[in-house]
Amino acid sequence: MLYLLAEWLNFEGIFNLVRYQTFRAGATLMTALVIGLVIGPRFIAMLRVRQGKGQPIREDGPQSHLAKRGTPTMGGLMILISLSLSVLIWMDLRNPFIWAVLAVTLGFGLIGFLDDYDKVTKASHKGVSARVRLLLEFAVAGVASYLAVSQINTFLYVPFVNDFGIELGFFYYAFAAIVIVGAGNAVNLTDGLDGLATMPVIIASGTFALIAYLVGRVDFSSYLGIPYVEGAGELAIFCAAIMGAGLAFLWFNAPPAAVFMGDTGSLALGGALGAIAVSTHHEVVLAIVGGLFVFEALSVIIQVFWFKRTGKRVFRMAPIHHHFEQLGWSESKVVIRFWIVAIILALMGLATLKLR
Repeated sequence: MLYLLAEWLNFEGIFNLVRYQTFRAGATLMTALVIGLVIGPRFIAMLRVRQGKGQPIREDGPQSHLAKRGTPTMGGLMILISLSLSVLIWMDLRNPFIWAVLAVTLGFGLIGFLDDYDKVTKASHKGVSARVRLLLEFAVAGVASYLAVSQINTFLYVPFVNDFGIELGFFYYAFAAIVIVGAGNAVNLTDGLDGLATMPVIIASGTFALIAYLVGRVDFSSYLGIPYVEGAGELAIFCAAIMGAGLAFLWFNAPPAAVFMGDTGSLALGGALGAIAVSTHHEVVLAIVGGLFVFEALSVIIQVFWFKRTGKRVFRMAPIHHHFEQLGWSESKVVIRFWIVAIILALMGLATLKLR
């Protein structure tokens, strides 16, 4: 809204700052951070009163997690509120990419909320059936894919190769939806320890803020040999909103967590990253930057596949972070070491911008 107001005032005086995406990115981050910190205490208190026993804890999980009983979930609503408000304040709302990514974020957030609500009301960790949830996710991702892909071409660009893409045609829409749904569920699987998913999402968002800014500039994209996407620079501001909202949530989610983000937050944030990757034509780079999420998802797929065929387990427990807990690592050690891995993967993802 401020951008449209500044444009109406012809960007005169102090409103000239709003013209620059870098300024609005910083302002959006701080706005989301402040909103999250302000609403956090009362919001958590409300969740605690309404949920009573909080998020159900699996009996077959690590025994150390049983001490977390009573911790409220659905904290992802805090993230969505602070993120959405900051985006509406600072972004150019005429940009179609914004609505594509926001549709995924809020749509996946609603699906996650229904899942969390089902778990809390039934005092069960099962929630909405996987089939129903996936159908809803693909419906939302399909709409968002249409909105985003209609603004770009249908080439799948390959990192490390200068200006090389594979024409997927109509299949690109399906591919885009799969990327969005896959990213959402990968982050969802990672969200199993206090702060484990939040910081890697912040790191990935910071990485894609830079990527979106570069992709949206003709001069930088031409120099780096990456695809130019007109209007994609605005997504750097959306990434900043995720970072600000994520940092505010991490303040309350730091061990021992006062609140869990639940599927409400993890699905929404993962889906947002997937939609941003599609909009910037950096889907393959997302698999590198978000390699931690990929590894978590693969550990579950491998475990289920192997157990169904042999009756034996590859990991002591899946997702993989529980495997390390079973090996004797403390929760804080697992979280911090996974954060380090996320930083390394983000740097590797950024390296693809120049190594072409």
